[in-house]
Amino acid sequence: MSGPLGTPVQGVTLYSFTRPFHAREHDLESLLRAVAAEGLGPGLEMVGFGSLRGFPRLAPGFSGWFRDLVGELGLVPSALSINADIGLRRDRLLTQDELVEYMRAQIRAAAELGFPLARVQISLSPDSMERLAPVAEEHGVVLALEVHADQYAAHPRIRALRERYEQLGSPFLGFTMDWGATVSGFAPSLLEAYRRRGAPEAFCTAVVARWEEFARLGPPADQREHGERFGRFVALAAEHGRPDLGVDVAIAGTGLFGPAPVDGWREIAPWIRHVHAKFFGIDADGQEPSVPVADLVELLVRQGYSGAVSSEYEGWHWNHWDDPFALVRAEQALQRAAAEAAGSRVVVDADRARALLHAPVTART
Repeated sequence: MSGPLGTPVQGVTLYSFTRPFHAREHDLESLLRAVAAEGLGPGLEMVGFGSLRGFPRLAPGFSGWFRDLVGELGLVPSALSINADIGLRRDRLLTQDELVEYMRAQIRAAAELGFPLARVQISLSPDSMERLAPVAEEHGVVLALEVHADQYAAHPRIRALRERYEQLGSPFLGFTMDWGATVSGFAPSLLEAYRRRGAPEAFCTAVVARWEEFARLGPPADQREHGERFGRFVALAAEHGRPDLGVDVAIAGTGLFGPAPVDGWREIAPWIRHVHAKFFGIDADGQEPSVPVADLVELLVRQGYSGAVSSEYEGWHWNHWDDPFALVRAEQALQRAAAEAAGSRVVVDADRARALLHAPVTART
């Protein structure tokens, strides 16, 4: 791209702090205050069902209280993650008609809370996204479907969505780029968690070798190949006497740590509206050993991206020994250094962030 360099907006998703939130070390207000005090904004992302009781119904007066609080704290709403829970019922999957209706109330809640964008999920078909476009426009909320491992930019389902976006030309439709689709190695912090659960070193070595074997082949071409890889991870755990870890390692190896190349994101770069800077840990040298943070930030900068980059610490699922606030702070430092190395900068000023994230949709795109 030969246009101006992008200036990504620093931010974080509250999902990064799920462990202390679930442990009731924080309620929503104290968590927002901690994020602001730690300087982890200004961009603020939340998961609707994870942070808000009764979501998508909002208690009377709540949206006003929330808007006032984030304004007081110098935070800028960037994205509300909303769910396309196709498996909501016990007896069958939801139809696309049911999913569309399910999304309407969530999109309305995002608008009431002041979020300019809603992260949606892969369960929504191109037809459903087309049907939701006027709903998004009515409420002024961009819908950014998450490209999450085991998906990737060139995956047939993502290409079908991109082609529909091209046909529709709606500025209210796009993608959320999730860095977990472009991982450079099996997260050491998860291997450490297995060791703490008594897994033998031979198992950890074999897991890394299996992941690297699949990474050399590239992302799975379809669900059949994904299923085969999943099964081979399950079998690997059984071979090493830890069948109890089989599903866990298979989910991580195929659904959290995706091997898609950094350059592959160029295929959908014009439609990237939001970014999940997923990471799993920071090592003793201050680096993220399993995510190519610098390469991903450089790509965004050179593609002219000036939207939010939400640090999304996913290692909390297994890591109970490190402080998530310190980890996010360290990961954001890597982002800032990478942007500077690429000749740009990361926006940390709330006013500038608001101008970028809350500009009219046509101006932002």
